[in-house]
Amino acid sequence: MNYSSFEGFPWQHFMDFISPAADRFSILNELLNKAALEFKVLDIAGGRHFLLAPPPPEEKYLRRAPVILIAHYDRVEGSPGANDNSSGVFLLLETAMRLKKGNVNNWIIVFTDREELKPGEGVQTQGSYALAAGLKHLKMENSKIFSFDACGAGDTLIISTTLEHILKKEKGGDKIRESILEMRNFALDTARNLGMKKVLLAPTPFSDDVGFFRAGLGAQTITMLSSDECIKLVSELRKNPEFTDILIRTELRKDIRSLAIPETWRCLNSPRDSHLRLTPAHFRTVIRFAEELCKG
Repeated sequence: MNYSSFEGFPWQHFMDFISPAADRFSILNELLNKAALEFKVLDIAGGRHFLLAPPPPEEKYLRRAPVILIAHYDRVEGSPGANDNSSGVFLLLETAMRLKKGNVNNWIIVFTDREELKPGEGVQTQGSYALAAGLKHLKMENSKIFSFDACGAGDTLIISTTLEHILKKEKGGDKIRESILEMRNFALDTARNLGMKKVLLAPTPFSDDVGFFRAGLGAQTITMLSSDECIKLVSELRKNPEFTDILIRTELRKDIRSLAIPETWRCLNSPRDSHLRLTPAHFRTVIRFAEELCKG
């Protein structure tokens, strides 16, 4: 990777953010202050979440149904977390700066904590689960929520269908199903309006979406993969009806068929998730898409 890709604010701080001993909370807090973005830190159930929002004052924007963009800033111990999910954080940080400059005012960006579950932890301990309860309390359940995860590698936008797969298996949930379908269509329309040619609907590994889902809120995960990986993924999904479960359920990934999971996703939560795997040439695609979601 060309290190010049990380020149300019905030990207010149990216390598510090993914260093082994990084205090990611403190670095992110400092970056938000340097960017002169308005934010609060929400301490909820052991997680510290950053909530960014534009003027006007909080009591006014909370009466609307803003588009909510989310990226988790925690990582698995022992992994640089370059793609999962430092890339998502920095891409949305730049998006926030662009939205502020453009005077776009119907958005909220949340950098969530405790997305990564430790062995033995259930989804109720995930940061987004408790955060969802807070958003429902603030009557934001009608907002469109988009979770940006592992968006730093690849040229193709993936709009996740994981929650639809779960709902189909579990049956019921008509209200949340309607919400998820609305967000999926909104994402597709946004990509179409931008003239994006490389867009795929496909199941993806769990992200903050599962915490929101189990707490009763729909959330649409957005990620990226390379074109070659997308072709192989679609082929495997067609050949193997059980592959979606292998893809989204960690406990099934010991199955030999897990080797068909795209390498980008197999590198997540491991030492291989380094900056060398990122594709900065396509960062603009994600930022344009995120920005347009908030203008729609």
